[in-house]
Amino acid sequence: MSDPTPRKDMSLKGLELFQVCARQGSLQATAQETGLSVSTVSHHLRNLEDHLGVALFDHTRKPMVLTPKGHVFLRNIDQALHTIRKAKAEASAGNIAEASYLRIGAIEDFDSDVMPDLAVYLSKKMPDCDFLYHTASSHEITRMLGNRELDLGITTSPPERLRDLRDRPLLLDPFVVVLPALSEASLADVVAGQSKLPFLQFSSDLIIARQIAAQLRRLGLTLPQKFECGSNQTLMAMVAAGAGWTITTPLLFSRARRFQPQLRMHPFPGKRFSRTLSLVATPDCSRSVCELVNDRLREALKQHVLRSFQQTAPWLKDQFTLIE
Repeated sequence: MSDPTPRKDMSLKGLELFQVCARQGSLQATAQETGLSVSTVSHHLRNLEDHLGVALFDHTRKPMVLTPKGHVFLRNIDQALHTIRKAKAEASAGNIAEASYLRIGAIEDFDSDVMPDLAVYLSKKMPDCDFLYHTASSHEITRMLGNRELDLGITTSPPERLRDLRDRPLLLDPFVVVLPALSEASLADVVAGQSKLPFLQFSSDLIIARQIAAQLRRLGLTLPQKFECGSNQTLMAMVAAGAGWTITTPLLFSRARRFQPQLRMHPFPGKRFSRTLSLVATPDCSRSVCELVNDRLREALKQHVLRSFQQTAPWLKDQFTLIE
C-alpha cells in the first residue's frame, strides 16, 4: 500500500542550504551567509528531511549537530554539489545576464570607491542575479574561497599556493613611508630608528604586517614599536596627529583622504618592495563573470585611485600600477 502522504520534492536550494547549515551549525548563521530569512532556511531544511524521511540534524542541540545519517548524507552530496555548480557555471559561461547568485569578498582597502563602483556596475549587467558582498581580511577571504563560501575574492596574494583556486594578479601596490607633515626628522633617520618618532605598525596577524616585518628583517632593522593596529584609518589618524610614522601602501594611503593634508608619503628608502593584489576565483565560478569583474575592477582602479597619484606622486608611476 502506498504512503497516502506525498513527500516534498528535494530541491537544489535545499541541498545547498543543508551543506551551509552543516558547516555553520546555526540557522541564523546560515541565513546571514545566504541572505535569506531564518524561516526560509528552516522551511527548506524541513522539506529536505520530509523528502528523505530521516532527521539530518539533532534539533534539540545548539549549535545544530548532524545525526549519523546526516553525516553520511553530507559526505555523499558534497562532491555532487561541486559538480552541479561547475556545470551551471560552464552552462552560463556565455550568458552573464542569466547568472542567478554571486558571492564576492574583498579586503577593506577597496570599500571606499572601488567596490561601490563594481556593485552598481554588476547590478546593471546582471539584473537577475542576487549578490552577496563580504568584507574581511585577506586570510579570511582566502579561507572562505577555499571552503566555497565565496565565488570571487579581491585580496592580497598569499605566499602559499591556493590549491585549486584561480589567481589573477590585479594591482602592484608598493610599500611607502608615511610621516607627519610637520616632522623635521629625515626619512633616513626615521626608518633607521634614529629619530624620536616611534614606528606605528599593522597588527602582526595581518598578511601586510608579515610582509613589512620580513623586509625589515632583511634590512637588519629593529624598530621600537609603540602602537599596533588592524585599522589603516586609525594608523593614518595617529601619524597625522604626530604620534609616530608608519609603513603602508599608496592604495591604503588613498583611503585616508581626511588625514592627507597632515601626512607626507615618501618612497621606501633602499630596496623597494611591494604587495600584489589579485582577483581570486573558485573553479565553479564562470570565466565570463570573472572577466567582467576583472575588467570593471581595473577601470575603477584607474578612475578612482591611480589617476590621482599621477598628479600628486609622479614618482609612483612605474611602481603603483595595474598588472597586465
